[in-house]
Amino acid sequence: MNMQQQSGQSPMNFAQPPAFLSTKDFAYIEDMLSWNLEIIKKAHAYASMCQDQDVIQAMNRTCQLHIRHYQSILNHLGKHAQATQMAGGVMQ
Repeated sequence: MNMQQQSGQSPMNFAQPPAFLSTKDFAYIEDMLSWNLEIIKKAHAYASMCQDQDVIQAMNRTCQLHIRHYQSILNHLGKHAQATQMAGGVMQ
């Protein structure tokens, strides 16, 4: 018998994000945004330094991928902020 069954808790549903974001959640999200932004900057810089078109294309694809990740994270935060405001709560 696992710990969740012993304690009577239901398993955590990873398909749905939590109803609120903790300070630790925000710190991790801030890190994710920073990591993606850093990769975007580096990929763009490396592409501008290269002569090989294959490398340039690879760096541009990397840049676009992380731009999409960055935007996805921001969109998620925006939806969370809207849901929190509509519920009359405050973002935590």
